[in-house]
Amino acid sequence: MPFTTPFADRLNNVETSAIRELFKLLGKPGIISFAGGFPDSALFDVDGIRSAVDAALTHEPGAALQYGATEGYQPLREQIAGFMASKGATGVASSDLIVTTGSQQALDLLGKTLISPGDKVIVEGPTFLATIQCFRLYGAELITVPVDGQGARTDVLESLIAEHKPKFVYLIPTFGNPSGALMSLERRQAVLEMAVRHDTLIVEDDPYGDLFFGEAPPPSLLALADSVPGSRDRLVHCGSLSKVLSPGLRVGWMVAPQELLAKATMCKQFSDAHTSTFAQATAARYLAAGGMPRTLAQVRSVYAERAGTMAQALREHLGGAIEFVEPQGGLFIWARLTGEGGRVADGAALARAAIERGVAFVPGAPFYARDPDAATLRLSFATAPVDQIREGVRRLAMAV
Repeated sequence: MPFTTPFADRLNNVETSAIRELFKLLGKPGIISFAGGFPDSALFDVDGIRSAVDAALTHEPGAALQYGATEGYQPLREQIAGFMASKGATGVASSDLIVTTGSQQALDLLGKTLISPGDKVIVEGPTFLATIQCFRLYGAELITVPVDGQGARTDVLESLIAEHKPKFVYLIPTFGNPSGALMSLERRQAVLEMAVRHDTLIVEDDPYGDLFFGEAPPPSLLALADSVPGSRDRLVHCGSLSKVLSPGLRVGWMVAPQELLAKATMCKQFSDAHTSTFAQATAARYLAAGGMPRTLAQVRSVYAERAGTMAQALREHLGGAIEFVEPQGGLFIWARLTGEGGRVADGAALARAAIERGVAFVPGAPFYARDPDAATLRLSFATAPVDQIREGVRRLAMAV
């Protein structure tokens, strides 16, 4: 007999990830994939992580293998606070953050604690697909602020805040997914000032900020908050080790005002009790051993070369048929098809044709909460060596 129990109404607001569906097509032999948003597993510091595991099991086996506090393993919270301080957020104490099961859980906790059905939330257009799905699951009405090469358009953002009075604003200021955009210092300061002026909560998601290719990006909103009185009380910062150390550890964190942290901790108790203490102890030992700067230097160098190779190949093979801003960090190139000379101008149509040519990417439309731009696409350069990038772009050009 078929399953007949009705599902929760909230599921009517979401659908399966278009990216996850695309992955089902990637089993075809010989596919070069620019589709995933993953770091390159060949760059994981396996020896350093192994040493951290050994240290955790040698010096603190009981703590590493036992249940733990929902707020997080205290030595890791202290290490994260120190890591944030090294990037300019010197006012963050361990008590100001909770450890989450990846930064993805932080977004879910924000949905649980802040969003009631019908609440308005402002997100970037485009933005992280899972954010759209997560916030819609809790019934949010999503409003989009456009993004250019300097991040979210703050002139438009202020008018949207004034008009819609959102529950909060969600931004990825540094090398956003999918846009790759880097918000300028001036816009960052403007965001903090309008948070105070309109008494609006700002959520800063920062999983990519350490992956810069040359000059360091402007300080995070969290690091800048002390220079804008009152903004720290209206700011949430989400971070992660997934893109810089290992996604398999599932270690993220959320810095937030104490009242919000308390509610988020309560909701986390309902879902997973606590993030894996074994993973947390491993991450704490890794950070304490001082291996992160070396790891970051390596991944920055590799990703910078791959990003440059992809940008050069796109200009060489597609010319005026595609436009993009060369990334200064992160994992992605966000591009737009121009349709020049009658060539393909629809990202979804090109994605299907590209698979037949042996290359995959993600069309851009699903990254918009509303008014999608069908001509856009996201290309990840993170996991393909430079020779595959050149060949993949050559194949892509044949499909355009």
